[in-house]
Amino acid sequence: MRTSAFLYPWDVLGDPDAPARIADLGVRQVTLASAYHSTRALTPRHPDHRIVTAEHAAVLYPPSELYWRGRDLRPHASGSWAPGDAFGEAARALAAAGLDVHSWVVLAHNSRLGAEHPATSVVNAYGDRYPWAPCIAQPRVRAYLVALAAEAAVRPGALGVELESCGWYGLAHLHGHDKIAGVALEDTAQYLMSLCFCPSCGYGYEEVGLKTEELREWVRRALEPVWRGGPLDPSGAELLAATLPFRTRVAQELQEAAVAAVRGRAGAGFQVLLHADPRPDRCGANVGVDAGHVLGVADGVVVPGGAGGTELLRGFAVRAAGGSVIAANVTVVSGMGGRPEALEEEAERVRGAGATELRLYHVGLASDGDLAMVRRSGVPG
Repeated sequence: MRTSAFLYPWDVLGDPDAPARIADLGVRQVTLASAYHSTRALTPRHPDHRIVTAEHAAVLYPPSELYWRGRDLRPHASGSWAPGDAFGEAARALAAAGLDVHSWVVLAHNSRLGAEHPATSVVNAYGDRYPWAPCIAQPRVRAYLVALAAEAAVRPGALGVELESCGWYGLAHLHGHDKIAGVALEDTAQYLMSLCFCPSCGYGYEEVGLKTEELREWVRRALEPVWRGGPLDPSGAELLAATLPFRTRVAQELQEAAVAAVRGRAGAGFQVLLHADPRPDRCGANVGVDAGHVLGVADGVVVPGGAGGTELLRGFAVRAAGGSVIAANVTVVSGMGGRPEALEEEAERVRGAGATELRLYHVGLASDGDLAMVRRSGVPG
């Protein structure tokens, strides 16, 4: 199985041994971040640092002034954590070690955008804004995301791209000092708490025959038992079914436009994959999609391959045509719940569920011991 390793530019820059170390794992490809959200990351082998703090969502290359001039929304360049053309420098070093480089682009997940332009954010039925979650139903947000996809994907040296968060984001979010787990939310409750009630979504609900204010009240009523420790009201499932066609259409329009923009800028032969989940009601980094639709738009998908990943992979594999990539994303960082000692077993499991490729998350974060087990497994190729 062709295997790619996720990396950040700061895993490579300033560490001259990094490219050869990664190539020595046996991987043929690296998926290198070019547009990424804020994060705090460990760099356990770097000669100059151990912790990198990316303070805000940024592009990890110099954005083109000509490309973004006059646009209402535009990306920020990164700070000291990835200065200048960090992506380009890292990509050249990795290519020199014999590795193919694909870009890794995070789209609808951007807390700085929400802080600077609050009206762009998803707003729930209670009026609470989610600054990390741009509302993809808004035309100016969609235009921004499509433009970002094209510029951040097609970087010099990149042979393809993986688009993460190319769809709806919602309540679920790994936020600093998170305190929202006091009430457990099952899938439909998560969906209802992720419904957006901005004006653009309001127009969309009206188009499918739903009155926005009534819908808002129905969502609150359905969720009320949950806050008291009980189950979601049965009407919650009906609300999901009533609103999902609108949200699915919006997500599909974004995905079609983003993929077309990338291909238009890159030309023939540039691979485009989406991080995805085969349930259209899901939100987040692995966006909910209709499997048949997305495999007809992109060259394939990247799917969580951990606990529960077998069914997700099968959800795509049964709809895949010949040549579609179904890549299983397997964590190899033991401190993050990964099982690098069982990578061979994990590879067989996801292959049996229909995976055609592997993604290793995340070799820049993994310990020397974790990487040694990946190397000994003989799985990467």
